[in-house]
Amino acid sequence: MFNYVDLSIAFFIALVASLLLTIPVKKLAVKIGAVDFPHKRKIHKVVTPRLGGLAIFAGFVLALIYIHPRHEYLPAILLGGIIILITGAIDDKYTITPIAKLTGQLIAASFLVNAGLIIERLTVPFIGTIELGFFSVLITVLWVVGITNAINLIDGLDGLATGVSSIALISIFIMSLMDGQVLVAYLSIALIGANIGFLFHNFYPAKIYMGDSGSNFLGYMISVVSILGLFKEIAFFSFIIPVIVLAVPIFDTLFAIYRRAKNKEKIMQPDNKHIHYRLIEAGFSHRQTVLIIYAFSVLFGGLAILFNYVQETTLIVVVILVYLVLHIFAELAGIVLGGKRPIIDGFLKFIRRKKRCNESEESG
Repeated sequence: MFNYVDLSIAFFIALVASLLLTIPVKKLAVKIGAVDFPHKRKIHKVVTPRLGGLAIFAGFVLALIYIHPRHEYLPAILLGGIIILITGAIDDKYTITPIAKLTGQLIAASFLVNAGLIIERLTVPFIGTIELGFFSVLITVLWVVGITNAINLIDGLDGLATGVSSIALISIFIMSLMDGQVLVAYLSIALIGANIGFLFHNFYPAKIYMGDSGSNFLGYMISVVSILGLFKEIAFFSFIIPVIVLAVPIFDTLFAIYRRAKNKEKIMQPDNKHIHYRLIEAGFSHRQTVLIIYAFSVLFGGLAILFNYVQETTLIVVVILVYLVLHIFAELAGIVLGGKRPIIDGFLKFIRRKKRCNESEESG
């Protein structure tokens, strides 16, 4: 079913194209003034070009041209992606209002709905399969807009959104191979290659940012492949799997909504209190913070794959692991229990005690 040679070639086409095309995109961004200026809400200290999403999109499209997938939903997916990309690129240059960005996202989602690419059902534990009926359109639009903005919100440090979205896509790609979902595999591998090529320029210290053109496009495409490959499954707990894959950006988004609502701030008003900023405030360096979030994203991606294939009798163990990892992540960022870290401190105390015992045995 899968041509692994074609998948490999598509990956390298996307990677090399994105890697090389980022250079002229960077020059274009500087020329037209699509740049990110230092600000008290931001961490970077120098003017940095945006528009990196153009290079990611170009690498993605060139890979698709090579593998030439055929599917009834593909025209709507690509058309929606172009709308999202254009909306983000305009924001990179002119900084448009949140309502204008939301309008572009809704238009993109409408193409999917019109093509019939919707979340039709959810499989809920102890209840069974729930047919969404009329609400399927609403749930689909909320998912697309929600994930698009989740990736956008986490794009606050060099290489963060690029790496987190790549890890999520790798998890989805692995599951698509195991489930025989051809279109999901093709779309995912093209996006992974384009992301990694761009990450060469985007990792700390970044020479260019993906901007809203990149974060919105990636968020949109991740929402699409998750609908195609995960929500379309009838398996037990199927609706939880994409949530686990995207646990880090979803958790950050929900926390931001809660925080802003509690403080009576505008929900779509940007701030510097996201998880990545909290980790830096906790004493981690820029690079360490990005790598920590990468590590947690890998953990959640692995748990999602495990969740999708373990027996129902052992699912409770995976659920506990997911909760534990999420709680440790929240402790590390200092956003639960008033900043206390019982699990982390307990683990560190155990390590220190173990080390002292080993040293005592060696000296004895």
